[in-house]
Amino acid sequence: MQSVNRFLFGPTPEEKVRKWQQQLKQEGRMLEREIRQLDQAANKVKAEVKKLAQKGDVKNAKVLAREVVRSNKQKDRLHTSQARLNSIGMQLNHQLATVKITGTLQKSTEIMKLSNSLIKLPELSATMRGMSEEMMKAGIMSEMLDDTMDSIDDEEDELEEEAQEEVDKVLWQITDGKLGQTDGKMGALPQQTGPTAEELQKDEEMEKAIAGLLSS
Repeated sequence: MQSVNRFLFGPTPEEKVRKWQQQLKQEGRMLEREIRQLDQAANKVKAEVKKLAQKGDVKNAKVLAREVVRSNKQKDRLHTSQARLNSIGMQLNHQLATVKITGTLQKSTEIMKLSNSLIKLPELSATMRGMSEEMMKAGIMSEMLDDTMDSIDDEEDELEEEAQEEVDKVLWQITDGKLGQTDGKMGALPQQTGPTAEELQKDEEMEKAIAGLLSS
C-alpha cells in the first residue's frame, strides 16, 4: 500500500525531510573538505612568506600575505555556512516531530532565512536552490528572496578596504615581527617603494607561483 501511495502521491513528508537532511550532511562534509584544503594551501603560502622575509623581499611577501587574508575570509564564510546547515538540520528535526502529530509539514520562516543566506555561497548555491524549490512545494517555505546573489562583489569591496591592515597583521604574525605591523609596532625590515622594471618582472613570476601554491 505504501508503494502505491508513493507512486500516486510522491514521497511522504517524513521521506522528504530525511532526504533534505541527507543532502545537508553531504554539503557539510564538502565544506569541511574545502576548509582543510584552504588550510593546507595557506600553510604553503605562509612558509613562502617566511622565506621571502628572510630574503628581505617585502613587496612579494605582501602579495602572498594578501592571499592568506583572502583564504582566512573564505574559511570564515565556510564555517558560517556550516553552522547554518546545522541550524537547518535542527529545524528539520522539529518538522519531523510536528509531522508525527499533524501529518503535515509546517511553514518555517527560519528555514527560509537560512536557505536564502546559503544560496549566496557559490559552493552551495545549486543544491540550496533545488532544496528550496522542493521546500516551497512542500509548504515549508513561501518564497526565495531575489537579492541573495549580490554579496560576493560586496565582500570583494570589503576586502579591498580592510586588506592593508589585515595584511600587515598577517605579515607580523607569520614573520615573527620582521614585516608588517600590529598595535602600532612596525616590522624590523625596511619598507620598499616604487617598483623597478626588474621588480615588475618578479611580480609576474610571483603571481604564477601563487597560483601554483594555491592549486597544488
